[in-house]
Amino acid sequence: MKKAGTFAAAVLLFAACSTTKQMNKSFHFEANKTVAHRGAFKAKGLPENSIAALKEAIALRCEGSEFDVHLTADDSLVVNHDHTFFGMHIEKSTYQELLSKKLPNGEPIPTVREYLQTGMRQRSTRLVLEIKPSSVSKERGQKTAAAVAKMVEELKAQPWIVYISFDYDILKTLHRLQPGIPSQYLNGDKSPEQLKADGISGADYHFSVFQKNPKWIESAHANKIVLNAWTVNDAATMRWLLDKQFRYITTNEPELLLKEVAQTK
Repeated sequence: MKKAGTFAAAVLLFAACSTTKQMNKSFHFEANKTVAHRGAFKAKGLPENSIAALKEAIALRCEGSEFDVHLTADDSLVVNHDHTFFGMHIEKSTYQELLSKKLPNGEPIPTVREYLQTGMRQRSTRLVLEIKPSSVSKERGQKTAAAVAKMVEELKAQPWIVYISFDYDILKTLHRLQPGIPSQYLNGDKSPEQLKADGISGADYHFSVFQKNPKWIESAHANKIVLNAWTVNDAATMRWLLDKQFRYITTNEPELLLKEVAQTK
């Protein structure tokens, strides 16, 4: 019975891996380096981190659309940049309490489930999922990471996801739960060598960090660490980063960056 069970488990694992490989082959993510920061919200006056902003980033065919994740007091995963939503502290409020307020376009605060399901209806724009450090405790941040990993696995959303965080331990937890995931660290205080040693695949730092540490750019390329920079809203800095062969650039001006990328081809 034990051997039969082991064989069955191996067959299921092989089938799952084969299915994942087949699914990944059918993806055609854009390769235009453009990550819309909190979605493509600015040009059309959409709320940041709204479903509408995500859909606009997809319509523009941005390579990625970034969004921010928090865990509510009753353990619901929601999308919002700040720790507060219309004056309510997200980690100390229930999801139902947060529903008492709406975004300017009439949307309620998006759940991560809704956000992922919307993004999974297409295969051109990556979902750049930022887990915010907890303002309550480090343990709460770890719980958020575990809840996100569980939901991504449940929805089979991993092919779309790139994880980012300012909390290094959150990324390390995600790697323990989902080995081999694409991840990028945000805080700007780790060298590419340190990232590589810990299995973190990318350096997603404010562009000024790279301007002050140009050798990190060389080191990242040498160590195959993905380079991303935030939040870049002017053409001159975009061109500098493109010249340095950054893989991604995160911006509030995706339309401008798309034009700059097109001009380099």
